[in-house]
Amino acid sequence: GRPGWHIECSAMSKKFLGETIDIHAGGQDLTFPHHENEIAQSEAHNGRAFANYWMHNGYITIDNEKMSKSKGNFFTVRDILADYSGEVIRFFLLSGHYRNPINFSDTLMEQAKNGLARMQNAKANLKHLMEAGSDSGMTAIEEKSAENFRNYKQAFIDAMEDDLNTADAITAVFELITAINTTVKDGASKEFAKKAADILDELTNILGLLQQEEDDSIDSEIQALVEERQEARKNKNFARADEIRDILKAKGIVLKDTPQGVQIIKE
Repeated sequence: GRPGWHIECSAMSKKFLGETIDIHAGGQDLTFPHHENEIAQSEAHNGRAFANYWMHNGYITIDNEKMSKSKGNFFTVRDILADYSGEVIRFFLLSGHYRNPINFSDTLMEQAKNGLARMQNAKANLKHLMEAGSDSGMTAIEEKSAENFRNYKQAFIDAMEDDLNTADAITAVFELITAINTTVKDGASKEFAKKAADILDELTNILGLLQQEEDDSIDSEIQALVEERQEARKNKNFARADEIRDILKAKGIVLKDTPQGVQIIKE
């Protein structure tokens, strides 16, 4: 037939990516006729394989209905960014297998937001421990737990090598976080916190999660209230301590009392 969008893609692919490309992705609706035409044209012309791997993603549905302008349920990522951060959207997309349909709903987005928050809290807790933990080195329990980190890393790798199963990879990360939280006891060491933080960062970096730098700066007014609360607790003035906690919470600051000292968390 007449040259059209199939031949255009073959021509552009060869010019900018070469005769054989490693990964070719696209929606399932493009498998036929578009991708099959690309293969036929490119391989007939070049005499070699067109693509080594094909990744066809599932459709997007909105509350179990296909997205379409006619139904009035069509929107873009830019629209979603008005309510959720880019990392929440990324977490949501990675929580399912890319070949399966993606069902978008407010409920599922809130679940994704909460799931990402659990990862963020784990990273924040480890950062606090690296600053305020024990300098005495790892305990026997911490050493054993750190040795088991490789099991969670391997589970993560196995999932990613199984047709990019990011859903199971995220499960491996959560299992790692559970193991870390179970091991972190009173007097946890800085060394253990560092090892745990390193592997958490390694795995989440692959997924493109926990990339946003947190603003840890605390203004003088907030710091003064934190110190006043600490003094009130020391003097057993718990009513004033609770009052300050409520004041800080209203300002988006949550205080977490740990054996290593108070941890300041920005909501």
